[in-house]
Amino acid sequence: MTFCLRVSLILLVVGLASAQLSTTFYSSSCPKVFTIIKSVVDSAVSKEARMGASLLHLHFHDCFVNGCDGSVLLDGSTGEKFTGPKANSLRGFEVIDTIKSQVECLCPGVVSCADILTVAAKDSVVALGGPRWSVPLGRRDSTTANQTAVSSNIPPPNSSLSTLITAFSNKGFTAKEMVALLGSHTIGQSRCKVFRSRIYNETNINAQFATSVKSKCPSTDGDGDDNLSPLDVTSPTLFDNAYFKNLQSQKGLLHSDQELFNGGSTDGQVNAYSTNSASFFRDFANAMVKMGNLSPLTGANGQIRTNCRKAN
Repeated sequence: MTFCLRVSLILLVVGLASAQLSTTFYSSSCPKVFTIIKSVVDSAVSKEARMGASLLHLHFHDCFVNGCDGSVLLDGSTGEKFTGPKANSLRGFEVIDTIKSQVECLCPGVVSCADILTVAAKDSVVALGGPRWSVPLGRRDSTTANQTAVSSNIPPPNSSLSTLITAFSNKGFTAKEMVALLGSHTIGQSRCKVFRSRIYNETNINAQFATSVKSKCPSTDGDGDDNLSPLDVTSPTLFDNAYFKNLQSQKGLLHSDQELFNGGSTDGQVNAYSTNSASFFRDFANAMVKMGNLSPLTGANGQIRTNCRKAN
């Protein structure tokens, strides 16, 4: 505690006049923030590779609901984490809590939860072998969540291709950028409850793959609902382009995954990324920067939450 209190007053200067995100936003006010975030993320991912995907998922969920404002981290009965198609699937909150505690100790009242989540998502991708990119910073935190906006903004796992294209288009993304972002499913896992219908009822699925997944996911609702299967059966803990190769072989775990390669307008992009991982990495990184720019609170808007789970 003594260490935490021994902080120069200059660290309290946040730069409220700025309304633009900048990669150098914390260069003077909290230059060690990146080291802290990377250290905690690397430790969490080394203990459980799935956590990398979970932190990336959190960032996606945050940005698609009212912009990248840290609202997904808020607790309470009206919290975004408790509703919509991804209800009870969001995780990684404790990792963000750990980062926030360490950052607050060093730079109290300076670094937003929204920025921490954005950097943690990038560091998670890097920790699992994915691309690096510079993260523009300067977001501030919302004081409320918007539970009602979750279902209308987060496309469910049974989405058709047209539904996916519309959902991403509503956020300013092209179909190509959408395919790149959904390539994040090259890491992570999903619950049996989410993909049961696909493996038992759909025909555009590799038979051997379906049989293998059925061994972990009984056909009866309520039986094994929380059993997990990797979204990328080939290299589930490595951020690579195997996800697209799996789609070509009809090994998409989610209905929405396979929709990207099912005789529709995005088949060509899947083919392109399946043979060119460098192109996928580049487009994914650019799309992540674009996603991080979705309606952030800046300047005098919002606040810097001391506890990411509740407003000050």
